[in-house]
Amino acid sequence: MSVAVVIPARLGSTRLPRKALADIAGEPMVVHVWRRAKQARGIAEVVVATDSEEIAAVVRAAGGEALLTRADHPSGTDRVAEVARQLDHGSIVNVQGDLPLLDSTYIEVLAQALQTSGAPMATLATPLAPEEAGRAQVVKVVRNLAGDALYFSRSPLPYGGGPGLRHIGMYAYQREFLLKLAALGPTPLEQAEKLEQLRVLEHGFRLQVALVEADGDMVEVDTLEDLKRARGILARRGAGAK
Repeated sequence: MSVAVVIPARLGSTRLPRKALADIAGEPMVVHVWRRAKQARGIAEVVVATDSEEIAAVVRAAGGEALLTRADHPSGTDRVAEVARQLDHGSIVNVQGDLPLLDSTYIEVLAQALQTSGAPMATLATPLAPEEAGRAQVVKVVRNLAGDALYFSRSPLPYGGGPGLRHIGMYAYQREFLLKLAALGPTPLEQAEKLEQLRVLEHGFRLQVALVEADGDMVEVDTLEDLKRARGILARRGAGAK
């Protein structure tokens, strides 16, 4: 079954406006994400899904593919689904546009988890560092014994500490399930936590959570502090970071 990567990137992000175009080591953040996604093995196509002509232009200038979407989507899931309708691939991997230090092997792990688990959707997590437990920007997840998600939250999970996991904002879907999911619309917990993956759990679907080892350089850019950290890491790595 062929696999496509879709990178949702909107211009008016809430916490850090225009972050997709934020300069990191001389290139817009979304271009860094696109370049790293292209390195994943076994991927048939990589597309940036955006509501912005400006974002589409920088991606195309770098040699990438970008498709324009509606501006009023309530979540990245809905934006990815709009593009998935135009693609002829059985599986879709959603890579958030705020992962400039993306490890391309994560895409491979995620696609494999979707295929082997039998779940209609899969995502990733890594062990939670103690200092991250109280940060609302760091999303936590707990799993059942089969590796499926029980809940995601911006609050500490589980209560009292324990073997916490940090969610990594990447998803793989069976294409038909993605289209079904987008048609369901936002749900109460999704809106309360501002976490689109809760829509899956609220409707009673399985969501497999595969584990990866993420080093300290894995940054999801959600705030200006995160952006500064990503810039520092890539500056330290030098030109070989691209």
